[in-house]
Amino acid sequence: MARSAERIRQIQNARTEEEQSRIAERERVDAREPKRDERPGAPPPDPRQDEKRQAAPKDGFFRRPIVLVAGGAILLAAIIIGTMWWLESRHYETTDDAFIDAHIVRISPQIAGRILRVAVEDNQLVQPGQLLMEIDSADAQTRLQQAIAQEQQAETQLNQGQAQIRVAEASYQQALSATSGVAAQAQNAEREFARYRALKNLNPQAVAQQQYDQAETQARNAEAQREAAAKQTQGLAAQRVAAEAQLKGARAQINALKAQVEQARITLGYTRVTAPITGHIAQRNAAPGNYVSPGQQVMAIVPLQIWVTANFKETQLADVRVGQAVDIRADACPDAKIRGHVDSIQRGAGQAFSLLPAENATGNFVKVVQRVPVKIVLDSVPRDCPLGPGMSVEPSVKVR
Repeated sequence: MARSAERIRQIQNARTEEEQSRIAERERVDAREPKRDERPGAPPPDPRQDEKRQAAPKDGFFRRPIVLVAGGAILLAAIIIGTMWWLESRHYETTDDAFIDAHIVRISPQIAGRILRVAVEDNQLVQPGQLLMEIDSADAQTRLQQAIAQEQQAETQLNQGQAQIRVAEASYQQALSATSGVAAQAQNAEREFARYRALKNLNPQAVAQQQYDQAETQARNAEAQREAAAKQTQGLAAQRVAAEAQLKGARAQINALKAQVEQARITLGYTRVTAPITGHIAQRNAAPGNYVSPGQQVMAIVPLQIWVTANFKETQLADVRVGQAVDIRADACPDAKIRGHVDSIQRGAGQAFSLLPAENATGNFVKVVQRVPVKIVLDSVPRDCPLGPGMSVEPSVKVR
């Protein structure tokens, strides 16, 4: 009996502890739930709801494995994607410090004048020799006509000089002939005087004094005439030389005037400004009526031949070589496939060519990674991708 009574007490204590734990659990649930409406007339709480809540399974126990599995899957996917990205990116050297470059042609007139007509519009495609604008040609045309008139006048003087040379040559030849005749007469008179002188020396009575004096006078006159004819011939020869010199001067003057005429024609041609290369018009600031001066920029031509100047860090150039393939992404057309290749690498960092290069030998030195320009030539450019100088691109050089 004692054992049965002890067993009954143990059972009652267990029930009492179970009820107490159930009451404590209910109090904890009530503490977590919002307060019920305790206003007068409010419906009493339904004990069946509390029993359902107590009988409901613990959701956190079942949710925890799902979260762990999902987190593990996401982490595994991130590791796989990161590994694949690293394996792919290690074959490329990329930079966003790159832009389209080209040799832009600046158009400026070579003479001063007022613009009569502008034959092109902004962004228009032009061909070599195509008219861009026209400058007033009145002054240039007047200078050309003046130079032509001076050339014609010089040619007339040249013809006169040639005629003078012919006259001088004829006079010189005539003087030579006259000098020959006078010289012959002088020789004859000299021989005649010599005979009279010899006779008089042999027999003074054989020759009259009058005849002797007359022969002597004739000999002297003939000698004087011969000397005069010789000097006249020399004078005519000098005149012929002078005429030839004047003719050479006239020819030189004509050559100079021809050069002036040619220069005037060139200047007249400068009134028509034409395109030197194929390209698109940009920065057109010329308008009819504007007065322009030599060297004043009126527009620019962007050539069709463009390339990419990519400023890579010097630490990225270890595996970059000439000829390597390049994939280029342009901000203007991100979906376009642009291909190219490395053309050359500049010998020197960009800061070495700046207006005020760094002086690392003075003050404290802090090493900074420099950038080196790399020229990338485009192999293929889509027709619908409007690339131009200064536009941003992102080249990726395949180094492995």
